[in-house]
Parts: sequence; C-alpha cells; structure tokens
Amino acid sequence: MSNPDLNLLITLDAVLAEGSVARAAKRLRLSPSAMSRALARLRETTGDPLLVRAGRGLVPTPRALELRDRVAQLVRDAQEVLRPAELLDLEKLDRTFAIRTSEGFAENFGPALIARIGEMAPGVRLFFMQKPDKDSKPLRDGVVDLETGVIDLASAPELKGQSLFRDNYVGVVRASHPLSRCTITPEKYAAGMHISVSREGIDRGPIDDALLPLGLERKIVTIVGGFSIALGLARGSDLIASVPERHTASLREGMRSFPLPFPTAEFTVSMLWHPRFSADPAHRWLRSLVLDVCRKN
Repeated sequence: MSNPDLNLLITLDAVLAEGSVARAAKRLRLSPSAMSRALARLRETTGDPLLVRAGRGLVPTPRALELRDRVAQLVRDAQEVLRPAELLDLEKLDRTFAIRTSEGFAENFGPALIARIGEMAPGVRLFFMQKPDKDSKPLRDGVVDLETGVIDLASAPELKGQSLFRDNYVGVVRASHPLSRCTITPEKYAAGMHISVSREGIDRGPIDDALLPLGLERKIVTIVGGFSIALGLARGSDLIASVPERHTASLREGMRSFPLPFPTAEFTVSMLWHPRFSADPAHRWLRSLVLDVCRKN
C-alpha cells in the first residue's frame, strides 16, 4: 500500500472548515479546477464523498463531521512542529538539566553557575550527576543533557563538543606542611607521600610519566576517586595532592599551592552534548552560560 499524500490533510481541513469548495479554494489560493481535482483525490483516498449537495449548497457527510475536529488538530500540530523555535523566555522556563561531571567541577564552578541561573531563569534547576567513567552512553540515551571533562572529541564523532578552558596540574599541601617553608625541587616533591587520583584505582598517571625522565618516582600511599577527596586528605595530613589548577581553585583556599617543579603537559576541559540538543534554545543558553562561567572563574 502506497503512503498517503499528507498534503491532502491541509486540503481536507480547508474543505471541512469552509463547507464550500469555492471558499476552500480561495483559502488555499487554488484555482476552482485544482480544488475540484484535490476534492476528487480526497474522496478517493477516504472512500467518502465528504460534501454532498443539499439544495443550492453542500453539506458534510457523517464521515466528514467525524473527521473535522481530528483533521483540524492534526494540521495545527503539524504547523506547530514545523514552525521555527520561538524566542526563549527565561523567566518562564521550567526545566531540570542533568549535567554529568566531576565533583571538583561542580564544587568549583557550580556556585557561580547556579547564581547566574537564579538571576536569569529562576525556574531552572541543575542536577549534577556523578561521573564514574567516561562512557558517553548516557548522552546518547538522553539521560544527560551535558557532560564535562577531559574528553577526546575525536573519539565520539557522533557527539558535539566545545572546549571550556586549558588547565595544568599544581601541587597542594596543608598550610603548615614542611614543603610550604622551602623551595620545592623535583627531588623534594618526589620524596613526599602522595595521593593518586584515579577513578579506576590506578597508581600511575601523567605526573609519574613526567618524573620518569628525571629518574624520580612518587611514593603513592593512597588512591582516591576524585580531586576534592584528595584535597580533603591533604588538608588534614602531610600528604601531597596534585590536582588541576583551575578545576580546583575554590577548593584549595587556605592551603599551600605550588607549580610542579618539572614540566607537565597542559590539558583541555571540554563540554559534550548530543546533536539532538544542538538547536534547542534552552540548551544553547545553558551551554553559553557554562562557557561564560568557566572563562570568568
């Protein structure tokens, strides 16, 4: 069975609303002959005459009366779907956005982001979801609206991404730590007791790779799953935490931070989203806000 011509719905809506072939033709800007041909196709498709003569005029058949409201609603729905998105009214926006990110990102950038949203769109809420891995399936499934992190954009070509900021590692110790009172050399850094940050429980990372050419190796005494936990442990002990500088700025207040005494590669923190949300006005607003907050903090 061939697919019906959905353009006939517009013609049918005009015919049923006007109750006159001539008025329907004028409404649709068709010639009388074109309108007659369209009505013939409608009768053939529906298997019903739709309009029948009664005296000098036409009256709808029972089938036409049955279809009239349904067809009108279908046409309205189609017009709504095909209409360009309306301007976003932030004051009336009522939505919860799920952002999958690390605790450090939420703690460092979350307060400013929430404050900005509260000023602009008081009906919007943020749901900061934990990020136990780098699997982008929640984005593909629509469970997550936005994701942030150190993301290889080339590894997910079906997703959209944008860089937020560049970052690098710094060392952090408590204010009264012995390292806070001396010049920190690679040897003194490596000789301390260190915290390794790894979601997978791995005790090696880019910092250890950077120490290798110097013939040095850190002593890892504990492994944690996030930078905020690492800073919490370092704040109350002699352990050394090595964390992203911008990612943890607000979390390091009251502690001694120092540049690592050896070169390490910078890395990019990005946001990632599914193409289904690329053109949505509310999502575009949220992404621009996240970008602005990250650039100013």
